[in-house]
Amino acid sequence: MLQKTEPSFRESVDIMFDRAVAVMDLKPGLIKKIKVCNSTYTVRFGVRLRGKIETFTGYRSVHSEHMEPVKGGIRYALSVHQDEVEALAALMTYKCALVEAPFGGSKGGLCIDPRAWDEPELEQITRRFAYELIKRDLINPAQNVPAPDMGTGEREMAWIVDQYSRMNTTDINARACVTGKPLNSGGIHGRIEATGRGVQYALREFFRHPEDVAEAKLSGSLQGKRVVVQGLGNVGSHAARFLATEDGARIVGVIERDGGLWNDKGLDIEAVLDWMKEHDGIKDCPEGRYVADGASLLEAECDILIPAAMEGVIHLGNAARVQAPLIVEAANGPITSGGDEILRQKGAVIIPDMYANAGGVTVSYFEWVKNLSHIRFGRMQRRAEEARTKALVDELERLSADKGLGWTLSPDFKGKYLTGSDELELVRSGLDDTMRTAYQSMREVWRSRPEVTDLRMAAYVVAIDRVAQSYRSKGL
Repeated sequence: MLQKTEPSFRESVDIMFDRAVAVMDLKPGLIKKIKVCNSTYTVRFGVRLRGKIETFTGYRSVHSEHMEPVKGGIRYALSVHQDEVEALAALMTYKCALVEAPFGGSKGGLCIDPRAWDEPELEQITRRFAYELIKRDLINPAQNVPAPDMGTGEREMAWIVDQYSRMNTTDINARACVTGKPLNSGGIHGRIEATGRGVQYALREFFRHPEDVAEAKLSGSLQGKRVVVQGLGNVGSHAARFLATEDGARIVGVIERDGGLWNDKGLDIEAVLDWMKEHDGIKDCPEGRYVADGASLLEAECDILIPAAMEGVIHLGNAARVQAPLIVEAANGPITSGGDEILRQKGAVIIPDMYANAGGVTVSYFEWVKNLSHIRFGRMQRRAEEARTKALVDELERLSADKGLGWTLSPDFKGKYLTGSDELELVRSGLDDTMRTAYQSMREVWRSRPEVTDLRMAAYVVAIDRVAQSYRSKGL
C-alpha cells in the first residue's frame, strides 16, 4: 500500500533499511545498533567578515564506527540540517560496506551559500569550521576523514589539510586527514572524475547482464541509448561526457537549476558545459531546445534517467509520470521511499545510490592509502613492467626474423602494450574492478532470493550483512 505522505530524507533511508532487514536473520538489538546514528556534533562559530561577526552552523555526524576511520564528505548548502547529515552518514556506512572500503560512515555539512562569499572569505570560514572539527578529532587520518561533497571541492580540501597540518605539526600522515585534495597537496589522479566514472562503470556492468537489461525492458548495449541527466555538476558532467564519448550513448536532455535543454539527436556535452561556464546556466544555449521547467524533463521519454544533483527530486508527486525504464541514482537519495515504491510497482529498474555513486569513496580510499604509504601508485613498478614487455616483444620479433616469418607488431599495438600503467590507469582499473565486484554481490542476492525484489533491497542486504559481521567480530 502506498504511503500517503512524503517521508523526509532521513525517513526514506530508514524505510529502505527496514525493508532489507525484514528479510534478514538479525537480532533486534543488532538491527538497532546498525540503524542508529552514533553521534552528531553541532558547532556554531563566528567569523569576522565585512566589518561584522557572521555566525555559521555546521555538523559532523558519525553513523557507524564498526570500522575506522569513518568516511564522508562535507557539503556547503543553505539546505544543510542535522537530519540530512545523519541520513547521508548512514548511506556512507552502507556504501562503504557494499564496495568493501574499510571505513565506517560519516558526513559533514555547513549551512552556507558558498556563492555568497568571495574566495578569501570562504577560506576564513572553512579554516574556522575545520579548526572546530579538528580539535575534537572529527578530522583525523585515523578517525574521521572528510572529502568534497556538494558545494565543496579540491580548494576547500586543500585549506582543510593545511589547517590540520598547522595544528598537528608532527603528524607524518597529516595529508591523509581528508581526500579529494589537489595533486600538489597529496591528491590522486582520477579523483575529480571518480563519481562520474563510477556511474559509467556501474552502467557498463549492468549492461553486461542481458537478463538484467531485459528487466528494464531494454536490450543491447549502451550504444545509442537515450539518456537524460539531471545536474551537470562534478558527477553529472563527467558521467554524461564519458557515456557520450566512450560508450556511444545519446544525451538527449540535461536539467540544471535555470531550466532544461533537449535535443533528440543528442547534445554536444562539451559545448553545453562550455556555455555553462561562460553564462552560469544553460538558458539560450544553442545546442538544444530550452525548457523553462527543467524538472519536467525528469518525466521525458528516454531509456536511462540519471538524477545527479540533490536528494528527493523524484517523489510521490512526480514518480508516476517518470517514463524512464532504467534510473541510475548518481546523487545521494534522489528518489524518496514513496517515489521508489511507485517506480517499483511500474516495473522500473533502479540502480541505487549506495552503489551507483560509490566511485567517489572508492577513489578516496585509494588516495588515503597513497597518503599513508607516502608514494604514488605505479612509481615502483611502471618502468619494470615496460622493460619486461619490451623484452618479450623484442624476442618475438627476433624469432620472426630468424624463422623468416616476416611479421612485426604494429607500432600502435606496441605503443599501448609497451607503456607501463601510470597512477590514473591504476586508479581506473581499481575503480572498475570495485564496481564490477559490488554489482555482482548485489546481483547474486537479487537473483537468488525471491524475497529480495530489487537492486536497492539487495544492496542494503549485502551492506547490512557486512556491517553485522563486523560488529559480531567485535563481540556484539
